[in-house]
Formats: sequence, C-alpha cells, structure tokens
Amino acid sequence: MAIIDKSQKRFIVDRDETQFIGLKIPLILDSGEKASTKTTLEAVKQNVFNLCNTERGERVMHPNLGLGLKTFLFEPFSEDVVESVKESIIESLNTWLPFVQINEIEVDMSDNNSDRFRSTLEIFIRFSLVKDPSINESIQIKVGE
Repeated sequence: MAIIDKSQKRFIVDRDETQFIGLKIPLILDSGEKASTKTTLEAVKQNVFNLCNTERGERVMHPNLGLGLKTFLFEPFSEDVVESVKESIIESLNTWLPFVQINEIEVDMSDNNSDRFRSTLEIFIRFSLVKDPSINESIQIKVGE
C-alpha cells in the first residue's frame, strides 16, 4: 500500500539555480548563457507556448500534436469560432500537458485593420499547475502575424 507524504507543502521547489530544466525557443544567447529555463513554471510556460504554435501534422511521428489554430484565421469571426478555438486549446492541453490547469482563455481578432494584420488571432491563456494552483502564469499568442 502506498503512503502519501503530506509533509510537502509546495509542489514546485526550484532550489538549484545552476540546474536548467528546458530550452527557450528561439535559442538566443544572452549575456553569455544559453537560453534555458531555470524554473519549472518557466519550462511549462515554454511548453504551452510551443504546443499552441505547433500545427497538427507538423511533427513527424506525432500527427496529432498541436492545435491547428491557423485553420481559424480566415473564418468569419463569431462566437462559434471563439468557442471552437477554446475547445481546441483545452482538448490539446488536456491531452499533451495534463498537469496544466487552464484558468482563462481569451480569443480576439486583431484591432489593427491594415492588410498585414487583418486576419490575426490574438489568444491569451492564463494557467497554473494542477499540483500547485496558487501560482498563475500566462502567455499571449498571435496567430497569422
């Protein structure tokens, strides 16, 4: 029988400042250090961002990885499109990153009406980790820019 250790208060404990967890994309060297994530929450934020920017079928051997947000770009913007985008995000995050709890999703079209930005989706996602919902993080994605 398993024993649950209730003595730990927080799930995320990033104690070692020299330990890197993941990579930030794009890979940019800043101040001589490699662009790496140093905390669990930074790594999860980068993973959510990468998943949202990956189109379905883009990854070899993982045809279902990604969201396919570009398919919504030239649809007439309506509440149905907003709900479809939200459902796609929730479904994909629940499948590929089940340890992420989605707190809020906002979907809107760009206010900029110039030709270059006319069909740009702006998505804001606020999330936390399932094991530590007290710490929130957010990302903003522009699709079609």
